[in-house]
Amino acid sequence: MNKQPLRIAIFTALYAPFMSGVSIGVHQRVRWLLQQGHEVFLIHPGVNDLYPKEVCDRPMLGLKEAQSFSNFSSYAYPTKPLIFYKFHPEPLDYRYWSDTKLLLNFKPDIVVVEEAPEMIGYYSLFLQGYRRPIGIEYAKRTNTPIISIFHTDIVAYIRYYIGEWSFRFLRPIIPTLVKQLSEAYDVNYFSSQEQLTKYKLMTAQRAEYLPYQGVDCEKFHPQNICYDPIPNDQRPTLLFVGRISAEKNIKQLLDAFVFIAAKIPDVHLVIVGSGPQDKEIRRRAQKFESGITIWGESHGTELLGLFARADVFVNPSVTENFCTTTNEALASGTPVVAALAPSTSEQIFSGRNGFLAEPNNPKDFAMKVIAILENSVLKEEMSRQARIYIQKFDWSVCMEKFEDKLYQHVGASKQLEVKAAASVVSR
Repeated sequence: MNKQPLRIAIFTALYAPFMSGVSIGVHQRVRWLLQQGHEVFLIHPGVNDLYPKEVCDRPMLGLKEAQSFSNFSSYAYPTKPLIFYKFHPEPLDYRYWSDTKLLLNFKPDIVVVEEAPEMIGYYSLFLQGYRRPIGIEYAKRTNTPIISIFHTDIVAYIRYYIGEWSFRFLRPIIPTLVKQLSEAYDVNYFSSQEQLTKYKLMTAQRAEYLPYQGVDCEKFHPQNICYDPIPNDQRPTLLFVGRISAEKNIKQLLDAFVFIAAKIPDVHLVIVGSGPQDKEIRRRAQKFESGITIWGESHGTELLGLFARADVFVNPSVTENFCTTTNEALASGTPVVAALAPSTSEQIFSGRNGFLAEPNNPKDFAMKVIAILENSVLKEEMSRQARIYIQKFDWSVCMEKFEDKLYQHVGASKQLEVKAAASVVSR
């Protein structure tokens, strides 16, 4: 088909100033589509005074950059903080705003829903959320193609948020919820093969793999070593970047650090981020004195420098789905030690660009980190391999595949319309 620019409506559960890999990915996707000349209507969570001040003040790339494009428009839907995590937004009920009205005004060629389970209310166990699948009413009414994108392991996150005891009561109905939601969309895309397999076992329907979650290899680059956020610090440095929350397993990282510091006394762990466990992690880190730095949030060239200058990037989370910060570390030429999770084996090739550690095993995690820090030849080769490997997930490569899928869906929809019209005429 002739590739004319598309009118694309994108619903997202997260966007700046709400910080996460999803927020970053959505913004990069929107920017790339705009650069290709597509008309994008972004429906994103609104921020209000119910959220902590640091959320509203974040200097994240977002609307200001997107609004510089004449082919961009947006709507901030009403939200309130997630019950279990006040830094995280949840949509208000459909009685307060209408996805259908928004789409009827824009008339998109295709609708993209990012994190559909979160928007409907799975994160809050339906105590919050939109309470019905986003975009479905409009798609059925107008025969518009609609796809969903799964970013996070929603089931694993719920398990962390509500606790193991409560999760046992929810477990039996999870396959039903997954099936019902996934059946609502034409296709549900997963960026991780292993995550796709996991959710198919939970009866996910119309589920496919698509490597849509890339990394900007020009922005994240070993040359960023020129930025030095910690001047005159020659210690071997470990770096973690992400939310300071239960699902990120930072407590396990501190347990692993005990073993690492026993072997390499001058090692320095820098933890970048914020979240609900911030105070607890800071309290536990105090016993390590200058060995651990809780950096807080970081942006711009400071963050680029931290990525490029770290000796090892560490990711103890067992819930990752093609983790953004792991990709950013690899693009920066930094070896990664990560816990084996639903996607890390697709990012880390043990012995080549890092190591995979046994989940929830601090000692094994520590031994993998020590192996890199004690072997400069291995570290240098892993740094080289890290950059080589990640280039196949450069943002432009992933987005071209994503764009092709959009055209395929729109083309298939138009073919069905032509066939339907021909059938009516033949009668």
